[in-house]
Amino acid sequence: MGRYIPETKVQQEEMLEQIGLKSLDDLYAMVPKEALLKDLQIPEGKSELEVYEEMAALASKNTVFRSVFRGAGSYKHYIPSIVKTITSKEEFLTAYTPYQAEISQGVLQSIFEYQTQMCELTGLDVSNASVYDGAVAAAEAIFMMLERKKDEVLVSATIDPETLAVIKTYCESRNVKLSIVKEKDHKTDLEDLKSKLSEATAGLYVESPNYYGLIEEVEEMAGLLHEVKGRIAMGFDPIAVALYKSPSEMDVDIAVGEGQQLGLPMGFGGPYLGIMTCKKELMRKLPGRIVGQTEDHDGRRAFVLTLQAREQHIRREKASSNICSNEALCAMTASVYLAAMGPKGLYQVALNSYNNAHYLAKELEKLGLNRVEEDEFFNEFVTTCPVDPKTLEDKLGAKGILSGLPLNNEILWCCTELNDKAKIDELIQAIGEVFQ
Repeated sequence: MGRYIPETKVQQEEMLEQIGLKSLDDLYAMVPKEALLKDLQIPEGKSELEVYEEMAALASKNTVFRSVFRGAGSYKHYIPSIVKTITSKEEFLTAYTPYQAEISQGVLQSIFEYQTQMCELTGLDVSNASVYDGAVAAAEAIFMMLERKKDEVLVSATIDPETLAVIKTYCESRNVKLSIVKEKDHKTDLEDLKSKLSEATAGLYVESPNYYGLIEEVEEMAGLLHEVKGRIAMGFDPIAVALYKSPSEMDVDIAVGEGQQLGLPMGFGGPYLGIMTCKKELMRKLPGRIVGQTEDHDGRRAFVLTLQAREQHIRREKASSNICSNEALCAMTASVYLAAMGPKGLYQVALNSYNNAHYLAKELEKLGLNRVEEDEFFNEFVTTCPVDPKTLEDKLGAKGILSGLPLNNEILWCCTELNDKAKIDELIQAIGEVFQ
């Protein structure tokens, strides 16, 4: 046990003598007595078998839903077995940032490939090596749009509320002027956007599909922002881009997103993956790691961390961001998933999700759960609910079905490729029984 004790009794006494104290208790003389813990009340150790049985008992209390019709930022997709097979290899199983490039070529290559895939998804020029999650990526995009004489940023009210909360926290710490663009019929109000644009407008952040699942008029918004020499950052769905125009095709300056859908389990909310890509002219404002390709002394292909002069471990408060690491393992997982699926596979996932959601919307309408808006949607949509949404949620849960997310008197439904016709029909039958 000696090696686990940081210092011996003799060493403690020598330290106390040097600083003029008689006991270790004197170190905490300024701490209120009621705040001091004399007994940590740590239970006795247990054997591996005992711990396993206790954990199994705790796990058995969880509800494992047979069908899931909820999204709102975290989505249940099929993950091919090859994804975990590859990423669980011991030479890959690390989330550590590769500072020492000369001995990290394998990790750097995987990140470089991830960056390449993100640029292909969005059509933009540059990708970083990921940040913590989609909400952080959105908040960092806000800072990227700021200029010396442009200090006001607009954010659509139709984005994910949790993302908005993170953005507000970031902006409060930097005294950024944040203005919320109103929503109209669950979409960004273009007239309100026009009224808020000025020479001080640095940019706009909008999500499409938005929180309510609707497709926003991003191209028109991009034109409005560029007229006042502002920028537009878009939160995108990495599955939906297989069906819809890419951020680049809509003239978006910065595209960010949550990469959880790309081979990562829902995992009770993490760890997730923040995707960030942008146009070339914003490259030096892009936070986080960027891996570049070069040649070594002998002309062989090599990978390096580039543009590190922006980073906090070098420039401290002058850095472009306080992001000090990246989700390397999550990024590799997304890269393996995309490689396994290929363009056709990703398109099929998107198409199946789209078709399943539209079939569900039609079936729900027959039961009186009508769509709130008739605008185009991908795989999420909001309906009315003839009964209390929480009551419906509880009764469906008792049948092993996780309903859509209750939003006041409405419900936000979601389908992925896993919600096939049989599961949707089962849901419709269960709802019908609740209404009887």
